[in-house]
Amino acid sequence: MLKNVAALLLDDVHPFELGVLCEVFGLDRSDEGLPVHDFAVVSAEGPLLRTHAGFSVSAPCDLDRLEEADLIAVPSGSHYMDRTYPEEALAALRRAVERGARVLSVCSGAFVLGAAGLLDGRRCTTHWRHSDELARRFPLARVEPDVLYVDEGPIVTSAGTAAGIDAALHLVRQAHGPAVANTLARRMVVPPHRDGGQAQYIQRPLPRTRCDTVGETLAWMERHLDEEMTVEQLADRTHMSPRTFARRFQQETGTTPYRWLLRQRVLLAQHLLETSDETMDTIAGQTGFGNAAALRHQFVRALGTTPNAYRRTFRGPSALTEAA
Repeated sequence: MLKNVAALLLDDVHPFELGVLCEVFGLDRSDEGLPVHDFAVVSAEGPLLRTHAGFSVSAPCDLDRLEEADLIAVPSGSHYMDRTYPEEALAALRRAVERGARVLSVCSGAFVLGAAGLLDGRRCTTHWRHSDELARRFPLARVEPDVLYVDEGPIVTSAGTAAGIDAALHLVRQAHGPAVANTLARRMVVPPHRDGGQAQYIQRPLPRTRCDTVGETLAWMERHLDEEMTVEQLADRTHMSPRTFARRFQQETGTTPYRWLLRQRVLLAQHLLETSDETMDTIAGQTGFGNAAALRHQFVRALGTTPNAYRRTFRGPSALTEAA
């Protein structure tokens, strides 16, 4: 059962992510038939904490309050990637997991969990901007950089901001059932369910700092994403054998020509879905996927959502164009 919830705060906490936890677990909505949680805000660093927005918040409870929590939630904060944390707080998180409580992090709150050793050997995530640093600092963690949230036993980690809402509603759904979670989501005016495996909406064009040999070919590929191209054709443009070209491409980009091309085509499709009213078949032609069915297949594989759902997310239902 999920009855007792504590939010663990440190200095420079982000107010929005803290607000997410308060909204989901801290408000009394019993008049709407929703369960009431015993919610507390706990400080690991004194009764008055700074926020990164320039004001302070009061946290009346100390770390002893964590000992009775069914769920401890750690919101994000500034500089969480490169600071140290009070050992007393980390020990309290470890004890909570040992006695069967669950722990949730929002965005960079995952670094607190990592410092406590709770990510070792576990799948986890954080905001895509911090995922590389999370993997570097905690090499035993299995970081999944592109998902909204990861439920790994007692540990739930989520990506930035809105993904924290998704993860919190996921926990509510597990504890109280879909009807409660859907009612709460409707009250908050948010989607009732986004699967954790859905990709974060990110754009990360491949850096070219090391692309000395294939850089010109990459530029040409970007300008001709709508065209068919083979390794043999690309190798010929670079005046190499196909085998040498494939090897140098992997060395300089960190991926294969096919995967690089697929990622760029998906990025272009995202851009067109966000900014145009073109049909799915037209977008498929402009991005080299050929037809709407192929576009949908590759889009779902890459981002975990359909082109129509993606367009609806960014532009609203009125912009939805059904694929043929």
